[in-house]
Amino acid sequence: MKKAANLYKRYRFPPVIIQHAVWLYHRFNLSHRDIEDLLAERGITVSYESIRLWCNKFGPKYARRLRRKHQGFGDTFYIDEVFVKIDGKQQYLWRAVDQDGDVVDVFLQVRRDAKAAKRFFKRLIKNNRGEPRKIVTDKLRSYGVAHRELFPDAIHDSSQYANNRSELSHQSTRVRARGMRRLKSMKQAQRFVGVHAAVYNLFNLGRHLVSAKHYRWLRLRAFVSWENATAF
Repeated sequence: MKKAANLYKRYRFPPVIIQHAVWLYHRFNLSHRDIEDLLAERGITVSYESIRLWCNKFGPKYARRLRRKHQGFGDTFYIDEVFVKIDGKQQYLWRAVDQDGDVVDVFLQVRRDAKAAKRFFKRLIKNNRGEPRKIVTDKLRSYGVAHRELFPDAIHDSSQYANNRSELSHQSTRVRARGMRRLKSMKQAQRFVGVHAAVYNLFNLGRHLVSAKHYRWLRLRAFVSWENATAF
């Protein structure tokens, strides 16, 4: 409890309210103003600006804890990149997911050349603590260069439609970006997508694949993991 008191020192709201606000923002397509209204309905008066500051400060801390506790990713990575506008300029959002749909990493870069691909692949090795057995990409030539230099023993599949899983995984981020109106800086955007990915992985429970009873058990376990990650 002493750690929690130090982390939340000088915050007039209890930690449980801060934790809940951060969870709402990264779990659902809600704005800071939406969360302000949801809390007000419960008799909690807090400004959307305070909620924004909570998300900026505590979100990355929670995400780091969630990543450390993650059980590990599969052996197949589906990799894709899409362009996003940040402060009116075109940037590229690189994303890798495994065969279960968990986000291995998401990284913003200004280019999508071979140098950028190699930088992203090095992050994947670090985050996964090793090389994947197989990678699936589109036909961007930069992937071939990075594969030959960094994943030479991994199978590389770039056939048509094989990478749909990764392309579809961008949808949740695109929806959130629209809800945020616009991304103002690379730092802000990277911070958000990193926390969003960690929270997404925690609650990526495959609801359509399991029974209602089993889903409720998985959801309860996810809530316990969230409580542990936020209990500083």
